[in-house]
Parts: sequence; C-alpha cells; structure tokens
Amino acid sequence: MVTPPLKDRLQSALGSAVVESQPMSVGFGLTGLIVRLEDGRRLAVKARTQPQNTGAHAGPSLELEGFMLSELKRLSDLPVPQVHVAAPDLLVMDFIDNDGGPITPAVERDAARLLSALHATPRSSFGYGRDTLIGPLPQPNPESARWIPFFRDHRLMHMAQAAHDEARLPAHLFGRVERLAARLDDYLSEPPFPSLLHGDLWTGNVLVRGDAIAGFVDPAIYFGHPEIELAFTTMFGTFGPAFFAAYEELSPIAPGFHDLRRDLYNLYPALVHVRLFGASYLGGIEGTLKRLGL
Repeated sequence: MVTPPLKDRLQSALGSAVVESQPMSVGFGLTGLIVRLEDGRRLAVKARTQPQNTGAHAGPSLELEGFMLSELKRLSDLPVPQVHVAAPDLLVMDFIDNDGGPITPAVERDAARLLSALHATPRSSFGYGRDTLIGPLPQPNPESARWIPFFRDHRLMHMAQAAHDEARLPAHLFGRVERLAARLDDYLSEPPFPSLLHGDLWTGNVLVRGDAIAGFVDPAIYFGHPEIELAFTTMFGTFGPAFFAAYEELSPIAPGFHDLRRDLYNLYPALVHVRLFGASYLGGIEGTLKRLGL
C-alpha cells in the first residue's frame, strides 16, 4: 500500500487523488506501485523511501531514468511510457498494460521491426550529451567520433576497472581484459553511423501483450553500434532466431556477429552483472576471453 507521505506527494504532483494502489516489482531497493487516480489515470510509480546509500552502488537516479525514457519517446517511435514526474527519488509514468505473456516468435518479429527502426536513424556522434545509467551504475557518454575507442574506454575498460577496484574482478582476469582492449581493432569494425540504443534489452525490460510488444522499460540509452544491443538480447535468451531473421530482413548484420562479436560485446553487461551480483558471472567472462585466445 502507498504510505501517507508518498500518497500526499503523488496527489500534490499529479493533481488528482490516489484511489487505489497495488505493489509493483522493482529492483535496487526501490518501492514500486501501480496507482489509479480519481481522474481515471493508471500510473506506475518508483520511489526511494529509505535513505540512499552513498557508496558505489548507491541506487539509480530516478530523475535520470525519467530523462532516458523521455529521450526515447522524443527521438523514436519505440513504445515507452510517458513520464509525468521525474525527481531523484520519485518517478511516475504511464502504466503500460501488458499480459505478462511469453516472448513468442511473433513477439520477436515485432521487436525486430521496432528495434530496426530505432537503429536506422543516423546520429551525429557516439556517446550522448549526458552520462546515463545501466541499472544503478554510472555509464559515461563523452561524445566521440569513433565507436571502437568509445567502446574500449567508456564501456569495456570503464566497467572492468570499476569491477577490479571493487575487488569483484580478479587481477588475472582484469589483465586479460586489458589485453583484449588493446586489440579490439582486430575483432570489431566501425558501424556506418551511430544509432540510438535502448541499452538494457533483457527479458525483464520487455513488456508483452498478445503477439506484440506492449512496451520497453528501464533503458540505459546512448548512441552506439547496434551490434552491442543485439548481443545483449541474447545474453539471457530474450530474443532468438525469429528475431534475428526478421531484423536481418530490414537491417542486415555483418558476417561473423554470432560467431565472435556477440560474445565480445556481452563482456560489457557481464561486467555490469559482476559488479551487481558477484562471481557467478566470472566464468562467462573467462570463457569468452579464452575463445579470443587471451
């Protein structure tokens, strides 16, 4: 149930009384609610109701999550919720009606259509005009002319260095990631242009209704290479053959992606998970580095 202080804040910000609330599952120590207002609106609420940790995993800035959602809505046709309130400790957005159904081949094909369109518009540089987040973790976005140096410095090595500093990534694995970083030009190529990315496409952030995508939530946006987004969709089996067949009909993928580059790009989210959830993700990192001969 919504607490009286939060209820008062919501009613003041939204201009309508809260008449019903129910819990909504959210992570990173936040309170999640689905609320119905007297004026008929149904909204999703994320709130930080406990004092914020000031350490490395302080928790996401809800203002920044709201910014990322608003940018996706402004710059694309991707189905994302409209944001109504975005403060550091409170995010209120439209509730996206969904049936919680499975990601079927039909849903995958719909996702391919949406993501191909998202990736198809050329952007001016890699990075973004503002740093963003992936989960609760900072994601630096200095605007950059080339993709490979951006990925090397501000994705792969940024996350590896932070994981090593936190004693989550052992020194021997950190050294192997460094050796890979020095050789990325051997494995990767520059895309034709930077593309807007959702940035955190796993099953929990994909909402389904029937045979279609109802919405995408919890983004980690920046301008980058579409292949890193495509790779992330395979990390937890979110999308499979039906998605890739449909995507390639609209936006061909360069040969070799599934053989090597997919796993290389997934080192970045794997390092994110090492920082957030610990050593169970180290084996996958070691396996990819071994495949690369490192």
